[in-house]
Amino acid sequence: MRLPCEVSVVSRLLPSAGLRGPGRAVRALLALGKPPGAGGGEVWLLVSTARHRPGAKYQLRENIEQLFTKFVEQGKATLRLKEPAVDVCLSKANVSQLKTFLSAVKLAHRGTNEENLPLSALVTPKASEVEKPKTKMIITSRKDYPLTQNFPYSLEHLQASYCKLARLDMRVLCLKSLRKLDLSHNRIKKLPATIGDLVNLQELNLQDNHLESFCVALCNSTLRKSLQSLDLSQNKIQALPAQFCHLRELIHLKIDDNSLIRLPFKIGQLSQLRFLSVARNKLPYLPSEFAKLSLENLDLFGNPFERPEPLVPDIQLKIPLTLLEYSARATVNYRLPYGSHVLPFHLCVDLDMAKTCQCGQACLSSFIQTTVTMNLHSVAHTVVLVDNMGGTEAPILRYFCSLTCYGQFLDRYLQSVR
Repeated sequence: MRLPCEVSVVSRLLPSAGLRGPGRAVRALLALGKPPGAGGGEVWLLVSTARHRPGAKYQLRENIEQLFTKFVEQGKATLRLKEPAVDVCLSKANVSQLKTFLSAVKLAHRGTNEENLPLSALVTPKASEVEKPKTKMIITSRKDYPLTQNFPYSLEHLQASYCKLARLDMRVLCLKSLRKLDLSHNRIKKLPATIGDLVNLQELNLQDNHLESFCVALCNSTLRKSLQSLDLSQNKIQALPAQFCHLRELIHLKIDDNSLIRLPFKIGQLSQLRFLSVARNKLPYLPSEFAKLSLENLDLFGNPFERPEPLVPDIQLKIPLTLLEYSARATVNYRLPYGSHVLPFHLCVDLDMAKTCQCGQACLSSFIQTTVTMNLHSVAHTVVLVDNMGGTEAPILRYFCSLTCYGQFLDRYLQSVR
């Protein structure tokens, strides 16, 4: 049996001699077995490292003084040997493999017949077996892109830029430890929903591709709990789905140089967002929930914002309200639980997209809509100028659930401009 992990072999005699122990743990391969040509039933432990691949051998039969397994669920354990007087400290091991390995060590210590043990040949391992796993790979040209070899499964950071990729390489989806994926400066048109299976992915860079949309399935995947940085700049995206706001761990978001005509309606739900850049798009105004953001840096330069028209409302108010509108408002206002198991799916979507009036009440399809001016410093500490005239204001949508609420708004607005 073989176990890749990190190992530190500490002699218990060093402190009595006034000597310090060895340094930090190194990558190693542990093996249980019998040396080639050895007779009898003796089982040995072989500890091989990159510096000493032939390794150090330790006999196991009746030679284990104690096993320390308190932190085995963290991939850690210590084998205390009687002769020589050393502690073999294991860390960063696969938990299930470590448990199996420790069980075999106990059996070997008791002298169990070798037929009942998962033994391996105690031969010098290959260099690749004892080298530290590769966690970072950077590819910046098509000729360097691996076509016949798989990516190392230990990768945590993969960059494949300027490789003329038209689609995501399915081999990337096997990299379960991946935390940072950089596919910038390629020709990718569509992302597969299976990219959401990368459960540890924190940073995704898709700058300068040919994307026209962002998949709804990704917004409902495990990326909701892991993704913190997303770069979609220099693509062809016109709108982000409403479900985009499910990515609530986002801290950095870049969507510069696209064709965005609107931001997600519920963007205020991105409570962790601190850096937002949507420069050089086609935004005419900002969604009402934009005012709920709390940013450190905001860039909206180069958008053709329309002039706010608070006195020219878009009236979609129906009087009297329909029974559907009444019941929907009550569901949202009183925070009644709902779901697709009790309501049709399209009604759940409508409730999720409910608008909020200045009075705090909800409205769905019956409302008055207008645009007002918002100073962007109210949501961001640092604001890049909206235009070349030095402005830091932008139009934002405002909704009203009734004529009364809109009338109160008009009174305050007219008083402020007098």
